[in-house]
Amino acid sequence: MNSALAPRGSALLELSDARFENTFVRDLPADAAALNTRRLVLKANYTRVAPTAVAAPRLLAWSDALGQQLGLARPAATGPGTEVLAGNRVLPGMEPYAARYGGHQFGVWAGQLGDGRAITLGELIARDGSRQELQLKGAGLTPYSRTADGRAVLRSSLREFLCSEAMHFLGVPTTRALSLVGTGESVIRDMFYDGNPQAEPGAVVCRVAPSFLRFGNFQIHAAHGEAEELKRLVDYVMRRHFPEAGSLTAWFHEICRRTAVLMSDWMRLGFVHGVMNTDNMCVLGLTIDYGPYGWLEGYDPMWTPNTTDAEERRYCYGNQPQIALWNLARFAEALLPLMPKEDLEAGLELYGDVYQESFGRALAQKLGLAALDQEGDEDLLTGLFAVLNGVETDFTLFFRGLSSVTESGDDAQLVAPLRRSFYAETPAAHVARLAAWLRRYLARAARDGGSAAARAQRMNGVNPKYVPRNYLAQQAIDSLAEGDAAVLERLMKVLERPYDELPENDALAERRPEWARHKAGCSALSCSS
Repeated sequence: MNSALAPRGSALLELSDARFENTFVRDLPADAAALNTRRLVLKANYTRVAPTAVAAPRLLAWSDALGQQLGLARPAATGPGTEVLAGNRVLPGMEPYAARYGGHQFGVWAGQLGDGRAITLGELIARDGSRQELQLKGAGLTPYSRTADGRAVLRSSLREFLCSEAMHFLGVPTTRALSLVGTGESVIRDMFYDGNPQAEPGAVVCRVAPSFLRFGNFQIHAAHGEAEELKRLVDYVMRRHFPEAGSLTAWFHEICRRTAVLMSDWMRLGFVHGVMNTDNMCVLGLTIDYGPYGWLEGYDPMWTPNTTDAEERRYCYGNQPQIALWNLARFAEALLPLMPKEDLEAGLELYGDVYQESFGRALAQKLGLAALDQEGDEDLLTGLFAVLNGVETDFTLFFRGLSSVTESGDDAQLVAPLRRSFYAETPAAHVARLAAWLRRYLARAARDGGSAAARAQRMNGVNPKYVPRNYLAQQAIDSLAEGDAAVLERLMKVLERPYDELPENDALAERRPEWARHKAGCSALSCSS
């Protein structure tokens, strides 16, 4: 048995007793200079660099579910384990590094980017036998920090911790978050890039994933004509993460397939990533880099949570599937030295086919239907999105409430289960339009057969009641900044059961309150960390 593997029945290990491996460091070329100074790095996948110690590390939050999966016990609020999670201590067996990558940011090639504030500690074998990398975000300067300070603030770190775990329990492929540690230091940030920087509490989040490799890790090699290094990276990824692929073509096509499924998941839940640069797209098909994300509250295909994108809206909700395809095309260009153009183009076509099939199936499930394959179904969907656009309607609450709609001759009674999803008084004309659509929908559902109760149960299994809305995250941030972790802990427990009723927590399943409509952190956010 691998010495790093903790069997399911065994006791949880203290972090300091865990064994670490380093296949990425062992198998791929390192930066020859190995100096922690801001500079251009060539012909390498990473630079060896140690985290920068912080003043007073304190554990603020811990994912019990992920800890169990990894076989790790929750560390004390202060002590050796928390020092590791803050970057103050490197354990034997760890070989910390910052990865080198490039990327297209907002559609423009940005050159070298890299882990400017993230440092991977090593690889741990989880209880299920999977290999998981532990990475500290906000751990200090690296050669890829550019003009930044390598640190992260509490608000962005808590948001990443919260949403990473929430997405996992929603059933979305994602990087995970193990811990949130306060640093005891302040970080200066200009939250809205308006010339008003302020000191904010600093934090470090420990992210966990089988790999944090992005499209940009491959793009940087292609941009510099590093054919040998590109081939070595592809070989490593195929060997470690796609052993079943068998060929370069099958490997690229699988990445396209996974990306399509991921986009379907985002769209079915009303999740908006906010900054879909090619360096924020994971080759494993995971949601990665939770920055200015958001959840559709008032349904609007053009909505983006990113203030930096407020004018162009490149990364708005409705654009996400097409942007993912654009990013895959840039990834494909980087692979041209290794693969025939025709095979790459076939992968991009596969993406479109898989997305259409996957999202069509997801919409059918959200409506409680076996499939959307009958005459009139396309018109039914067109009508659905028309009524969602008719008045400001909460995406999550509408679909959750739809399962409770039952036959009624009275428009008001028919629409009643959906009223809590409306952000303003609903005009009578809209109630009539919605009621007419609901009658069409119920007639269509009846043609599938089965009871209304069975349909409602299916729908509630795919339409969550609880999602990590921005205003809920901001309440947790404000409370934790004052030393109260109870708000975050309660929210985390509820988000582990997003599809359950949990009536005692109904307050966490309400539409965004008016006070939060324009409050900083509760609607749109900047890319500032």
